[in-house]
Amino acid sequence: MSRTVLRTPLCDLLGIEYPVILAGMGAGSGGSALAELVAAVSEAGGLGVLGAAGLSPAQIHEQCAKVRSLTKKPFGVDILLPGNTAEAPPAANGSGGAPEGGPRSPLDLLPPQYKEWVDNAIEHFGLQPPPPPPPSPPARDQAATGDRRSRELQQVEAILEERVAVFASGLGNPAPYVQRFHDVGTKVIALVGNVKNARRVAEGGADVVVAQGYEAGGHTGRVGTFALVPQVVDAVAPTPVVAAGGIGDGRGVAAAIALGAQGVWVGTAFLATYEANVLPELKERIVNATEEDTRVTRLYSGKTMRNINNPLIEYWEESGLPALPMGLQGIVSGRVTAAARASGHPELTMNPAGQIAGMIKRVRPAREVLEEMVDGAARVLAELAASRVTVSV
Repeated sequence: MSRTVLRTPLCDLLGIEYPVILAGMGAGSGGSALAELVAAVSEAGGLGVLGAAGLSPAQIHEQCAKVRSLTKKPFGVDILLPGNTAEAPPAANGSGGAPEGGPRSPLDLLPPQYKEWVDNAIEHFGLQPPPPPPPSPPARDQAATGDRRSRELQQVEAILEERVAVFASGLGNPAPYVQRFHDVGTKVIALVGNVKNARRVAEGGADVVVAQGYEAGGHTGRVGTFALVPQVVDAVAPTPVVAAGGIGDGRGVAAAIALGAQGVWVGTAFLATYEANVLPELKERIVNATEEDTRVTRLYSGKTMRNINNPLIEYWEESGLPALPMGLQGIVSGRVTAAARASGHPELTMNPAGQIAGMIKRVRPAREVLEEMVDGAARVLAELAASRVTVSV
């Protein structure tokens, strides 16, 4: 049987067979999109993207080597470039809440009411408190995550050294790094949730803009995919646009193309695959979910993030506490989810997924997901061209 042909100019730009890109999902235990899933998507003709947001430079090199051992096809690497990470808030006495001099625990960076919520949540769900987090020296207290800017630069350097086909920024503007990536032959993709940021990243030199709608899993914005994509297409032309959010089968791919996109960025559909680095229990929660079982929350990162709903999210939302900035909020959620994992309650941990979860009925190979998506899109487009719609001009 001959292979389906589904090509757009994006395929030529990125050196791929099909205009389907794996979302660079970097949450959870090192990332959901690691080498096995990346290689499977690339080998099937799409573009696999490594979710490296939580990886050290050494781990980035290790994962890239593993991808290359599994496929010779192009692949990319995704990290986050947030522009508004947290600084440690002062305590009531102005000291930051830590002992004067000497190391301090990351928990000491939190205002008292957030530390209280952490303790209450652990008790409420009957979890075993995890060991205290390791202390960090005062010099690293400016950013709650320990000098995020330095980590970002180290990750970028590692990706540059790998000379991958694509660098993707899941948050933020990659403009400061675009020229360096272009110098080593790497294309740059930037993810956005509104027209303003689409213009900003396009003006900064991004080769491809991903317009991600509200329906998407993980970090997401406020505008639906159907409304967002054509507006971004018009705003950044001739820069190619890729659609994301609510796309899980061939009909979604065909709709994205009809809206002016040259391809799709797909996350949730690939989470429920054998190759995804996701706990089996969390894959099953996606499979069993309906379209109404996701919820947008700031619990896990401080930014709006769509997850399969769970009792911990509900407990957080009922508290009425405003989320802390990215970095600090991760300390809040991280302490409780560490306790949940240690106590055998993965259902309380982060489980990013989009509203298309209701379309997913079983866990299957990534190749099968991609091929059905491509075949379905080709069939829909062929049927439309054949006469399902009558047009006169």
